[in-house]
Amino acid sequence: MLFSGGGYPELAERIADRLDLELGSVELVQFSNGEVYARYLESVRGSDVFIVQSLCDPVNKNLMELLVMVDAAKRASAESIVAVIPWYAYSRQDRKTKPREPITARLVAEMLKVAGADRIMTMDLHVGQIEGFFSFPVDHLTAMHTFVDHFVDEGFQNAPDTVVVAPDTGEVKMAKRLADHLGLPWAIVNKIRRGPGESEVTHVIGEVSGRRAILIDDIIDGGGTMVGAAEALLSEGATEVYAAATHAVFSGRAYERIEESPIREVVVTDTLPLKPGKPRSKIRTLTIAPILASTIRNVFTDDSVSAVFMGENQLF
Repeated sequence: MLFSGGGYPELAERIADRLDLELGSVELVQFSNGEVYARYLESVRGSDVFIVQSLCDPVNKNLMELLVMVDAAKRASAESIVAVIPWYAYSRQDRKTKPREPITARLVAEMLKVAGADRIMTMDLHVGQIEGFFSFPVDHLTAMHTFVDHFVDEGFQNAPDTVVVAPDTGEVKMAKRLADHLGLPWAIVNKIRRGPGESEVTHVIGEVSGRRAILIDDIIDGGGTMVGAAEALLSEGATEVYAAATHAVFSGRAYERIEESPIREVVVTDTLPLKPGKPRSKIRTLTIAPILASTIRNVFTDDSVSAVFMGENQLF
């Protein structure tokens, strides 16, 4: 049985369509004092329950709603409970960098366990070691193949005038993977982080002059890193700059910053909803619903999840 939280029901509908299922009925209420309430309007006894809830804005409300839905399913005697969390909020708080800091990514994992989740599905965690915060199975999926298919369709594969670029040293592995899939060289934009949301580009490592550049990251939040990297690449002689990221957090002035930037196109996935009323002429959205639907089906039938990324059993 497939249910949606209130955070991003449109994505849940796309997944349900791929699975040829109807979303289950659940009553979700927020009381006047801010408390959330959930009640399943049909029996889930003995069922494998999949709850789709991306932890988008408002993050804390959607997180609490997910926990309440998991607890309600456990108390209603569901056979198993899988939390499908395309965007795992708090993933950037994965370690202590200063004294007296929390490790909130671990805290969220513990909360899901205590609530009663048996399994987690998520997309492109900020750092892979977050999987280790869970004591039960985690399906850590990737949108890489979605991006590869897009850029192949756009004619970038083996293009002699194109380079894949990591916008900072933390994304080198991701950039190299995309470059390998597309048969392209790769480069790095080096930056210094001054504080949360504040960074400064120092130099570019690699040959970008006379080439189209594809910046690849897991998250675009305020947009400063991507825009700064794009400006640095153009100053080094790049002819055009494209950007891609799995999670379009787009907080603050991100939409306006991207619209005003020299970036030609920003390609993101639908792990998070785009905000209405914002400029988005440069933003293209690719859906990860086929990946999530295929994974849900394979988990339900006890088939290999890795087969989803090997061209088997996909719902395209």
